[in-house]
Amino acid sequence: MRAAWLLLPALAALSAYYVYLPLPGAVSDPWKLMLLDATFRAVQQTCHLIHYLRLSHHLIVLNYLICTFDKLKSVSSEDVKITDAVFDGVEVRVFEPPAKGDESLKRSVVYIHGGGWALASARTSLYNNLCRIMAESLNAVVVSVEYRLVPEVCFPEQYHDALRATKHFLQPDVLAEYSVDPNRVAISGDSAGGNLAAAVCQQLSKDEDLPVRPKLQALIYPVLQAFDFNTPSYQQNMNMPVLPRYVMINYWIDYINGNYDLAHELLINNHTALNVGRALSFRARLNWTSLLPPSFKKNYKPVVQSTGSEAIVERLPALLDVRAVPLLADDATLARQPRTYVLTCENDVLRDDGAMYAARLERAGVPVTLDHFHDCFHGCMIFTVWPTDFSAGVQTRNSYIKWLDENL
Repeated sequence: MRAAWLLLPALAALSAYYVYLPLPGAVSDPWKLMLLDATFRAVQQTCHLIHYLRLSHHLIVLNYLICTFDKLKSVSSEDVKITDAVFDGVEVRVFEPPAKGDESLKRSVVYIHGGGWALASARTSLYNNLCRIMAESLNAVVVSVEYRLVPEVCFPEQYHDALRATKHFLQPDVLAEYSVDPNRVAISGDSAGGNLAAAVCQQLSKDEDLPVRPKLQALIYPVLQAFDFNTPSYQQNMNMPVLPRYVMINYWIDYINGNYDLAHELLINNHTALNVGRALSFRARLNWTSLLPPSFKKNYKPVVQSTGSEAIVERLPALLDVRAVPLLADDATLARQPRTYVLTCENDVLRDDGAMYAARLERAGVPVTLDHFHDCFHGCMIFTVWPTDFSAGVQTRNSYIKWLDENL
């Protein structure tokens, strides 16, 4: 009995040591965020062990666990009709608000979920709840795209799925079927879904035969570049919960079908060193020293290697492919983009991806709203239901929906 009493404090101390992380003072709900991150880390470590034992791919196991847990948190609504459909071979989930007698056509949002191109689903409650609330709040038809995931497929298949589903929905007869106003369609996504939304929007702007184009794009803490993993936000938030820098690099490696042995090379920017000829022409498009405000740059210094490895981009050409890296797009393409909303969080490695894209779009003449949250973290907008309910989630979601309501 005495041993048990001695063991319990030791276990409590070890648990506290595992859970605790030093966080900036302004972070919303810090202890809840630490617990969420500790849970993520424990689950990820278990999945990697299963992968190491060659029982299954760690991402398959992780996604299974996420979806299993997620089923416990579903919030339903009798006011929104939810149906599953297939758009040009791509599964989608459609959310339709009830018809109103004085209204003929509705607004619409094509939504692409996040998850590092490898996790989550349009059918999980996290995104089901978000899209349902969007449909109700905006009185809009929301189409949530169920693109295929890593490791089943890698780039460019996720991009192709999102593009095919969006182009199918934008056909006049399909819009008419769902009673959607063709002049009031937005494309949106969070994190990796924001990446796909931006890439799809760029491609749609080049399609001269497309009868309907998005009126808006709304990008939630989007991942937009793999050129520089040492922007100020990557340096500042390298160990931040939910999405530390090494995890984001691994997501990129999985997405573009690379090997983890390249992780360190990417981390120190060897793939975009000054002697890598393929990267030189893109460097000015991602010059954060001129694109970011002083409050973001702080005292951080650029990490530019004089000598790196051309072989990396030869092995992984997607690192410089605008379909994977929308921030590399030329100015002419950016000038064709619709009115844009970009939401960024201070405590997020991807903060500067969104801020740089907003700056480049604005310089190209596109009306842009950069909605920055000082106390929020990556992924927060989908965490609004117990037990992963954060005030940051409700705050960002309400701001996002308010902008859509005012502009769509």
